[in-house]
Amino acid sequence: MTTPAIEDLLRELTPQVLGPLIRRHGQFEDCEDAVQEAVLAAAVQWPAEGVPDNPRGWLLTVASRRLIDQVRSEHARRERESALAAESVTSEAATSEVAAKDVPDTDDTLALLFLCCHPTLTPASQTALTLRAVGGLTTAEIARAFLVPEATMAARISRAKQSIKAAGSTFTVPEGAEREERLRVVLHVLYLIFNEGYIASSGAALQRADLAHEAIRLARMVHGQLPADGEVSGLLALMLLTQARQRARATAAGELVPLAEQDRAQWDLALIEEGTDLVKASIAGPALGPYALQAAIAATHADAPTAQETNWAQVHALYLILERIAPNPMVTLNRAIALAELDGPWAGLALLSILDDDERMAGHHRLLSVRAHLLEKTGDTAGAYEHYRRAAKATASLAERRYLESRASRVKPSRDIS
Repeated sequence: MTTPAIEDLLRELTPQVLGPLIRRHGQFEDCEDAVQEAVLAAAVQWPAEGVPDNPRGWLLTVASRRLIDQVRSEHARRERESALAAESVTSEAATSEVAAKDVPDTDDTLALLFLCCHPTLTPASQTALTLRAVGGLTTAEIARAFLVPEATMAARISRAKQSIKAAGSTFTVPEGAEREERLRVVLHVLYLIFNEGYIASSGAALQRADLAHEAIRLARMVHGQLPADGEVSGLLALMLLTQARQRARATAAGELVPLAEQDRAQWDLALIEEGTDLVKASIAGPALGPYALQAAIAATHADAPTAQETNWAQVHALYLILERIAPNPMVTLNRAIALAELDGPWAGLALLSILDDDERMAGHHRLLSVRAHLLEKTGDTAGAYEHYRRAAKATASLAERRYLESRASRVKPSRDIS
């Protein structure tokens, strides 16, 4: 059985092996398949035989041999067993024996992330391919994380690799404006992975710790290569400050605990300190980006000893800036919460009303639940009850549904017998 230490090592080594293979052989799809086979072989052998002295070199050699096997198989299928083809295969096989010695010890993680987040792919495909090729997760693990059949996830990953091949993508880090745009896509994919891990969008579990952990690990890798990028620092800071609250987010029975009611003594001070330092670095740059601003908001919450001592004026001001540079209905919704803390629930409800005509928020459980919360604070228990019930029906997360149903029960009018 693979130990957690070996699993972590294999995930760390996956991009370090895949990148050099793509540089040497091309053919992202074949190289990725070969690396996955090498990783599976290591997962079986290393626990029994021990981790080799040069684990990266071991994986490179095994993956290279798998590529040679694929070449031979392809030649056989196409009946191209000519002397030239045999010579080519023999030469490549010899090359695989010294793969670990010949491959430069360079970190191709960023180039690999750019490839997995190619603009021709959908966000779902970008996420799945990133987790597999860069994160080192198996198709089965990714399928379980997103609650889809393994065959469905395998088909999605296969289509993504074929799309990259059809697009004629090169294994390089783009320059200039293209590089910045591709980096924004990479950060967005990591953000999506973290959000799905921190609060699962569906299923019985409140969170999927493996996905949140993986997103943070990948964000650290990107930050290691681009430590001066304010948005990279901001995203990592946002993840760390949010993850710092993980232990306090649920009861022993797995029930959701909202931020205002969390036991802050359970928050991870080390993550808060690291995240706060990154926030300072991210906002010191020439321009503020969306992730840096969100991280600054998270840091403001982390800095408050109690919910009542939160600097809501600062939170609201940061949301105003965020709303200006990156307009989004969720930003407006969160600003309404902060505004309600400053000026009362009616002010928050008035701001929420501008979202009613936004098609992206139609029937969204977050809008319904925030309106229910603010209605409850005004004393309108009937309105709060109705919106809590609608919100509970609208979410696919069982943990959120139970929480919203409990809130509805708390404000249920006595005359309602349904």
